[in-house]
Amino acid sequence: MNNIFIRIHRLFLIFGINPLQTIRAFKGIPIYYKNRKLLKQQEKNASKKFPFATPYPCLSDRFENAGEATGHYFHQDLLVARRIYQNNPSLHIDIGSRIDGFVAHVASFRNIEIIDVRSLTYKIPNVTFQKSDLMEELDNKLKERADSLSCLHALEHFGLGRYGDPVNYNGYLLGLDNLYKILKKDGKFYFSVPIGPQRIEFDAHRVFSINYLLELFDNKYHIDCFSYVDDKGNFHENQSIQDSGKNDNFGCNYGCGIFEMTKL
Repeated sequence: MNNIFIRIHRLFLIFGINPLQTIRAFKGIPIYYKNRKLLKQQEKNASKKFPFATPYPCLSDRFENAGEATGHYFHQDLLVARRIYQNNPSLHIDIGSRIDGFVAHVASFRNIEIIDVRSLTYKIPNVTFQKSDLMEELDNKLKERADSLSCLHALEHFGLGRYGDPVNYNGYLLGLDNLYKILKKDGKFYFSVPIGPQRIEFDAHRVFSINYLLELFDNKYHIDCFSYVDDKGNFHENQSIQDSGKNDNFGCNYGCGIFEMTKL
């Protein structure tokens, strides 16, 4: 039953409708008018006036938490940014990760070069941007360029056309091969993708089984550290990848596997 509700909720979100927020908004209407009336009454005795302008109702905010300190992006962005700060590489390049999350974290304390198939129209301090499709043949200038590389929650989209990239069933393999070429020998690779029973949820993303990921990394990388975010958004840091839990993806249906690796 829960899966049915999740699918219905997801369908509404596709069309820009958030059912939970709508319910909260209706719940907030009487509180809004009650508070507005109270504030107008208090205005009469105020020493300094703030004129009332066009109403801007925020009806659901009072029912929400102070913030969302959970989920894939929150945990992976903080973890990997912290590790880059600790390792202090000569050059860090990021492929396709969130600008308003991970990239911003790193740019707050060092320079970072980013590559994305999409355009970036903003100039951001400490950020150098290059538009490129990592499913195409790699520019020779990028080969073995970086001693530190990240690709967080991005490779699962390669070749599905979601972000304007060409449809290519093996796009993730082409991308992974180019990531390997960009990184210098003994360089650090920070990588994350959704983990669970292997599948494509078109055209959102792929979900990878951990055993398949280990096949892809074999003879190319040494896994220094593995962490994951479970289906409830809880973070599990520095877990044994050889644990039997990998066979059922640590119980995840749609979790996030976060790898720190060294290129062999």
